[in-house]
Amino acid sequence: MRSTRWIVLGGCFLAYLFDALEIVLLSLSLPAIRHDMGLTATQAGLLATATLLGIGVSSVAGGYVADNFGRKKALIASLVIFGVFTAALAVVPNFTVFLILRFLAGIGLGAVWSVVSAYVVETWPPRHRGRAAAFVISAFPAGGALAAVVSGYFLPDWRLMFLVAGTAVVIPVLVVLVFFRESADWIAHKVQRTEHAVTVRNVLSGSLRRTTLLGTLMAALALTGYWGATTWLPTYLTAERGLPAGDVALFVTILNVGMFLGYNGFGFLADRIGRRRTIVLTLLGVALSLPVYAFTTDQTALLWLGPLFGAFTAFFGIFGSYLGELFPTKARATGAGFCFNVGRGVSAFAPFGLAGIAGAVGFSAGLLVCAGFFGLAALSTLLLPRTGVHEADTATDRREVEAGA
Repeated sequence: MRSTRWIVLGGCFLAYLFDALEIVLLSLSLPAIRHDMGLTATQAGLLATATLLGIGVSSVAGGYVADNFGRKKALIASLVIFGVFTAALAVVPNFTVFLILRFLAGIGLGAVWSVVSAYVVETWPPRHRGRAAAFVISAFPAGGALAAVVSGYFLPDWRLMFLVAGTAVVIPVLVVLVFFRESADWIAHKVQRTEHAVTVRNVLSGSLRRTTLLGTLMAALALTGYWGATTWLPTYLTAERGLPAGDVALFVTILNVGMFLGYNGFGFLADRIGRRRTIVLTLLGVALSLPVYAFTTDQTALLWLGPLFGAFTAFFGIFGSYLGELFPTKARATGAGFCFNVGRGVSAFAPFGLAGIAGAVGFSAGLLVCAGFFGLAALSTLLLPRTGVHEADTATDRREVEAGA
């Protein structure tokens, strides 16, 4: 069991690393894509929106497959889906096909989060679960830093970049195929799932309805602020702060280093003081640091404020353990995935909306609006139950009974 935990931890980290790589590469390549295809800022924003809409759809599809057919099969399927459709961007002929491919890739990208979060919650004990889940999700900033390096090497040839990145997904696919075992918790509940398939209806009825709706609201508000800010951050640094492309890659890399350290540091704190308290702390931190970052004009200050802003985005990493603990085993991927990925689906309009705000009053003002969403997310989190070392098992056991597990 101990070795299984570490295999799951490392393999899920690798899977989510590639997930993050594909998402962040789009943000970094938007200026080159706009130039080559003659796109407006609004059209470029729609590319990110299409990806996030696909991620929203994955909240239903990915959770259903994971809860009814197994975590391992769902993870492999999601990796293959986004890898294939990312590689296909190498031959995309026009803007419409680009939108369709990004939507389809988004379905695979979103499902990865649901599965890796369930895997970690089901293989790590509550006293270490916060830091374990945060470590896996910290693959996102690590993937962002890797994306900055990859984009610096390939751009402006974004077609070749997406071909290589999509094809490379074969690496985590092989790791999962060869080394992963099916979740023991999922196997233990297989009889119930065989008799009654788990669907979204299970988490939108009975005692789980309130938790699902509040969890979705929390995620939607937080991720609207997150995607609105991070999608256009490279463009903001270039257009309003006058940084050359090479420096933007450096700034984004350092910001992601701050994210990685923040995810793991706050993951440790979540095991000490509870997941909900830590999420509220990080949301308030990012709500306060983002406005300072948005209105700073000194490039040295921007360089060092970036990691601080990035560290407070650690709520992204803690969502995995927190939302997973709120749902019973048989509906964990469906419930947690619904909250997080529907939230990401709602946030799909953030890049598009921020482009409109930027056109009217500038990206700095748009980032200030994003900070407001983080503040509202902190308030909504306070309405959800607390989980932690002791509360986690009690809450989960209670919901197992209430859900008829």
